Amino acid sequence: MQKLLQVVCVVLVAAVVMFGGRWYMYVARGESPYDEVGIALNGYAPAPMRAWGCHTMQARFPGQLPPYGCSGADGRRWI
Repeated sequence: MQKLLQVVCVVLVAAVVMFGGRWYMYVARGESPYDEVGIALNGYAPAPMRAWGCHTMQARFPGQLPPYGCSGADGRRWI
């Protein structure tokens, strides 16, 4: 039972590192704010992380339309 718990914990930590790292690369170093995988990961992120990500991308891509999940009600303004 302890071995199973250890394996489950390792798998969970690996998933968090893999998906969290991919999300961070999209937000902080992505070439475009319209990467489909990045948009999906940003949509699943908790609200504070999503808000930070959207503000970071807004600073990196001024003048561009926001991607899905970072747009306001009209779809043209960043949140």
